[in-house]
Order: sequence, then structure tokens, then C-alpha cells
Amino acid sequence: MKHELELFNKLAHKLFEAENTNPVTKPLPAVELFEQLDIKLHNQPDANFEETIEKLVLNTPRTATRLFFNQLFGGRNPKATLGDLLAVLLNNSMYTYKVAGPQVGVEKEILHNICEMIGYPETSDGTFAPGGSMSNFMAMVMARDAFKENIRTEGVQDKLIVYTSAESHYSIPKNAALMGVGREQVRYVATDAFGKMIPEALDILIKKDIEDGNHPFFVNATAGTTVLGAFDPIEPLSEICKKHSIWLHVDGAYCGSVIFSTTYKHLVKGLELSDSFSVNAHKMMGTPLTCSIIVTQHKKHLNNSFSNDAAYLYQTDGDDYNLGKTSIQCGRRNDALKFWTLWKSVGTIGLEKIVDQQFQLAEVALEYIKDHDDYTVYSFDKSISVCFNYKNIPAQHLCTALYEHAELMVGYGSFQENEFVRLVTINAGNSKEDILNFFTILERFVEENEEVFAELVSEEQQM
Repeated sequence: MKHELELFNKLAHKLFEAENTNPVTKPLPAVELFEQLDIKLHNQPDANFEETIEKLVLNTPRTATRLFFNQLFGGRNPKATLGDLLAVLLNNSMYTYKVAGPQVGVEKEILHNICEMIGYPETSDGTFAPGGSMSNFMAMVMARDAFKENIRTEGVQDKLIVYTSAESHYSIPKNAALMGVGREQVRYVATDAFGKMIPEALDILIKKDIEDGNHPFFVNATAGTTVLGAFDPIEPLSEICKKHSIWLHVDGAYCGSVIFSTTYKHLVKGLELSDSFSVNAHKMMGTPLTCSIIVTQHKKHLNNSFSNDAAYLYQTDGDDYNLGKTSIQCGRRNDALKFWTLWKSVGTIGLEKIVDQQFQLAEVALEYIKDHDDYTVYSFDKSISVCFNYKNIPAQHLCTALYEHAELMVGYGSFQENEFVRLVTINAGNSKEDILNFFTILERFVEENEEVFAELVSEEQQM
């Protein structure tokens, strides 16, 4: 490994240097990818392996730089990165204590603290899943099995109904298809002007389904919608779910980390009333991808839905320390260690600072937009998604042009027929100056390409 570690350090230094000099990688056109990079595999070893891998690394999008605002992750927390590198070197699988040892304790400690923090009882438990979509899937499976236990053996025979916000994550209908419920059995609940689910609209839909002989079993609330970063009101949704005996899950993949902030945890008020909750530490917490956590009040349902006997695997220790009994996977990498190294090194108070910093950066961006007449704002306070348009330029064209010219990486979204630029301030390593620099670059780029954008605005107005 000595040579490979030396090569890794060499590549890492070159990447850090490139991130400083060229924060946004000039994109390779997808149709030219295999022509410009030596990616194809051959029978013989690559004689220029080091040169090949260096070129690959330096042409990959740079998600850790201060000009990356495109996705719901970004930055590179050094303490969390250390944990991830150690997990690779240790190469433990997390299904049994026999092969994971103290790493099981690391995972259990994180889960225990999160359950305690959100007010779940001692009967709670959780696991790490391979992404937010799979966390939601596990919640849906537990809800399905809690509704009717024999579904696990006999399959879905009733028309089961899922409810989710019209602004929720796309994994909900996808998961409904995967688990045999069906996409057509997903009901999209109307949202208010801020993108929050309307409880009264949910209640009407549930009552209608019950009248029609259908079987409501799962409500998905969102803590941080993908576009606007809105928080569904948990307390009134919980009242409705309890009235109809329906499982309430809170998808906090994006912004569930507000549980660490004294200032912002009110955004998930009533979280202790939910049946399950998921959060992605690779988003607001800045750990490397992926680090997705799901917890539930009902440890028995986690075990009932995902436990399966395997004498060749579970040979020592009790079920509480054989984490494969409560996981959707068998072989599973250690995603807990990177979050543990971060949490252990900065403490809960440090995690709070990480969360608060992102909201402070969003306030900087929002104030800038409101103070400049060329901008139109579409988002609201207390969201780390800052949505706007600049000089009425179509957002899709502006974001694509910034990307193709390697100026900025930022995405666009839509809500209530309005399309806009979506700036996410999720990289807590950024400063106020980095946010203001974002606008400086955007405005300069538009000015330099004024004729092109003026034509686009004119075309948009004529449509």
C-alpha cells in the first residue's frame, strides 16, 4: 500500500491546488467523454496508469469548492473526511459485531444520541441506509408491515395508500413502485404559498380513500423540501395520522440536521410525535457521501421488517450488536465512522455551529437579493435554499451557461409555475465573502454576455 498511499497524497495535493486555481471544472461534453479521457478497460495493464487517473481526477466536478452551490451537499469537512478514509482502510462490514467490533458501538452511539435528542423513547432504534431514498424506503416498509404483519409473508393484497407533499422528494413514488404498493396509490397533498403541506388537505384525501374502501398506511412529511427548503407542520399532521392509525414519517434528509440547533430546531417542532425520522449527515453536516440515518420509535418494527436468520452469518453476540438484523443490506460499509469523527472532535455544540452558519449564509444571500432591484426573490426566511431570478433571464439558461463556462455550479428549480435559480448555502465552510462573490461572478458573467441574455429574455416574453 505504500506506493498507492504516496500516489493518493500526490493526487490529493494536485486536486487541492486545482480547487484553488480553478474552483469550477470545465465540463467535458458527455458525447466526448470516452474520446477525451482514457476510461475504457483493456486486457493489458495501463502503462500510463498514474497519468490516466490524474487526468480523471482533475476533470471531475469539484463539489468541495466555494463556488459549488448546485446540490444539497458540498464542502469537505476535514474531521469527517478523516473518518471516511479510516473506514476505507479498516474495511469492516457492519452486519455483525464479530467483523465490526467497536465500530458497532460507534454506530449505536450515534443512533442513541439522535433518538434521545428528538425525544424518542427507549424503545427506539435505527440504522444507516445507503442514501435518503433508501431511508424513506425503509420507513415505508415498516409502515406497511405495521399496518398488516402478514404482508411480509403473503405480499400486498389490499390497495394501500401513501400520502406525501406535492413538493416532496421523488423517492416516495419510486419506493411505492418498488415495494408493490404502486405509483398510482401515491396521493400528492397540496401545499401552501411557502411549499408546506396543508394538513386539512391531507385529512380530506384520507377520508375520501377510506370511503372508497382503500387503506391509508403512510404519511410522509418533509423537513426541508428539495426546492424551497420548506418544513411541513408535524404537530397537526401527527393528529391526523393518530386519528386514522397511520404511520407518520419525517423525511429530514435535507434539513433534518436542524435538530442540532437551539435556534432552528423549532422548525421540526413535534418531531417526537413521528413514527420515524431520517436525516442525511452528508448534507447539512458536511460529511462525505453517503451518510444517511433512519430512526424509529418502534424498534420491534425495525426488527420485524428487516431481520432474517442466517446461521452462516450471525454466529456470536446478541442481536443488539449484530446490526445486520435491522438493516436493509447484508454487506454494508461503515458510514457511521465519518460522522462520529466529526461529532467527537467538535462536540454537539460544534454541530450546532455548522447548522447555524448555513442559515446565516442564506440570510446574507437573501438580504443581497432584496437590496438589488435586478433580482426577484421567490424563497422565504429560515431556509437555506435561496431562490431568485436575475434580470428576468430564464433560470435554466443562466445556470447552464454558468456551468458550461466554468464560472459557477448552481442549479434551478420551480414552484407554482415559477422557474428560478436555487442557491443552496449548505457548505458551512463558506463565508459571507464567498456568498457575495457568488453574486459578483454571476453579475459580471451576465454583463459580459449581455446581448445573448437580452435575446433570451425577449424570447421568453414573447412566449
